[in-house]
Amino acid sequence: MRILDRFVLGTFLKLFTVFVVGAPLLFILVDVTDRLDRYLDRGLTMDQVAMGYLYQFPNFFLWAFPVAGLLASVFTIFPMTAHREIMAAKAGGISFYRLILPMVLAGILLTGVALGLSQLVPRTNQTAAELLGERERRQEWRSNFVYVTDSGESLAARRLTASDGRMQGVTLQRISRNAEDPTRHILADQALWHEEEGWIFQNGWVREVYPDGREEASRFTEYAAESLVEGPRDLLDTVRDEEEMTYAELGTLAERVARSGGDTGRILTKREQQLAIPVATLVIILFGAPLATSSRRGGTAYGIGISLATTMFYLMILRVAGAMGYAGTLPAVVAAWTPNAIFAVGAVILLARVRT
Repeated sequence: MRILDRFVLGTFLKLFTVFVVGAPLLFILVDVTDRLDRYLDRGLTMDQVAMGYLYQFPNFFLWAFPVAGLLASVFTIFPMTAHREIMAAKAGGISFYRLILPMVLAGILLTGVALGLSQLVPRTNQTAAELLGERERRQEWRSNFVYVTDSGESLAARRLTASDGRMQGVTLQRISRNAEDPTRHILADQALWHEEEGWIFQNGWVREVYPDGREEASRFTEYAAESLVEGPRDLLDTVRDEEEMTYAELGTLAERVARSGGDTGRILTKREQQLAIPVATLVIILFGAPLATSSRRGGTAYGIGISLATTMFYLMILRVAGAMGYAGTLPAVVAAWTPNAIFAVGAVILLARVRT
């Protein structure tokens, strides 16, 4: 790595770290100012409020990544442009594209980190919501319930405890859907959950009733219910916000809503945004670097101005396109990725216009 590469990369990462840590603190300050009275009315202590916001830090970090990437790229390249360091690098045979290569590689790495955060955030959001009284604490057990599985079967259990993956007094019923398949009833004393094998029913009966009236019954010690793919926590009686669900969980929820005839636009758009927002970090770095060379005047105020304007423009497009995706006006993929596509096109145009 050249000295210039280390300088560019070091400056970029230092600025990125400052902005990505500072932005969540600003988000929290604004949010606390707006909601503190509500939390105190719920009887929450300051320790509980502080712990709730601590669990929200990953979410704030994730939203800060694109903004921090933009600010870091602008304030890395703009001073080098104003002080003619980029001109000197070009005179030494180093093109602008080669100059920003360390930033681009860092952007790829940071995008990977953001993608990881996007799958951690739903879990921390759920815990934060429970601590701040936005959601009831999720129970680890459920009793006397009926659940329609993803495969269309009816599951009933006397009691479910998620901590040990155990159901007691279990019945699983599959209704015949054609003239050949039987209606199947599985009754068991209990069922145990294994990560690799799924649900294993223990000590029960399998009874099959055929359309012609014929019946078959057999007793079992253990029976693998392969059609029951939902895990213990999937069967808990809780309703979660989309912000508290991972990419895979949103996909499963969308399939369930689609089967019931509901609108999946909002769910699918939220799912695609879990990928699009992290990738925006790299896209905006590619956009901000050439943008910072567009003027040599204005100093710090100019850099702040173009950064704020770019951030507001991105958020505006994100909200408008997202609303159109929620309403079904745009396909979910188009709605989620439109802001990135617009900035990617802008990045290509700006990079093409930079004198190398």
